[in-house]
Amino acid sequence: MADNKAEAVARNQATPNDQMRYEVSREDFPVHCPQPSMSLWNSHPRVYIPVAEQGEARCPYCGALYVLTDR
Repeated sequence: MADNKAEAVARNQATPNDQMRYEVSREDFPVHCPQPSMSLWNSHPRVYIPVAEQGEARCPYCGALYVLTDR
């Protein structure tokens, strides 16, 4: 029973966007998070994502993954 409770707590504390994946192209540079389509009332400060360096990068705030499609 304790394991089930720990799992439930872990699920509730997960970062909301840690499973989100955004494909971007060089036309989208500079890439930033949050994206214009995201709600502003619950967003974090805008940060620029260095996706060109490795071909993908995560937002340090929400964990959203940005993947460059036209390397």
